[in-house]
Amino acid sequence: MANNDILRSIRDALNIDDTAMIQIFKESGREVGHSTISAFLKSEDEDGYIPCSDPVFGFFLDGLIIHKRGRKDHKPSSPPQPVVSLTRNDIMKKLRIALELKEDNLVSIFKSGRIEITKNDLSAFFRKEGNKHYKECSDIIFNGFLKGLAIYYRN
Repeated sequence: MANNDILRSIRDALNIDDTAMIQIFKESGREVGHSTISAFLKSEDEDGYIPCSDPVFGFFLDGLIIHKRGRKDHKPSSPPQPVVSLTRNDIMKKLRIALELKEDNLVSIFKSGRIEITKNDLSAFFRKEGNKHYKECSDIIFNGFLKGLAIYYRN
């Protein structure tokens, strides 16, 4: 699943409009305009489509964390460093932080997305890569998470 598709899913699930998306990017130090947001939200076969790279998508996710939870300190921070690459696990971690999701919330979200998952299985997705209990999130599980997220936030 391309970052643009994930961005659209998050936007729809959380009911975020263009103005809020611009603000979210701005929170992370990235300036984007309405035309760029529109281009990110187009599908690959539409005219004007611009792919949302991992670094740009990382800025969106970091901005979402700040937008939803506020800054850690009240003093100005150094400019955020762009991420080189994002895995599905990284995206879920950032969404978990931004939306302040606890294990029970996550289990409900996955259940809404028709994925049965235990708390032990869930914790494996949030471990550091290289940890012996780390588990890579598959496309099926990640898609179930995104579907469940939309259902969870519509209710």
